[in-house]
Amino acid sequence: MASTGRFSIGVLSVSRPSETSQPRLAPGCRWGTHGEQQVVLFPEGMIRVQGTGQNILELCDGQRTVQEIVTTLSERYDAADPAKVKEDVSCFLEALQRKRIVDY
Repeated sequence: MASTGRFSIGVLSVSRPSETSQPRLAPGCRWGTHGEQQVVLFPEGMIRVQGTGQNILELCDGQRTVQEIVTTLSERYDAADPAKVKEDVSCFLEALQRKRIVDY
């Protein structure tokens, strides 16, 4: 259902996080290193996150809300438009939820 921001992939239902969602690494996922690079390890493998993606994921501690993450990043990147930051954060988290790396 596109109108609700929720759709199904097989049996997995994926939705955009709300402003009050508290994203965190999914069970079985954790930070690690591969050589000198920081990676997220998950049951099927690993992903390397850098730059803004790493900054977003580091703030996903299960305590901060999406709105708090957006506010923090907007302040960190002075020229960033909060609406654009919110859209980027939401898309990023939604993609990681599809891969079962993030829960919210």
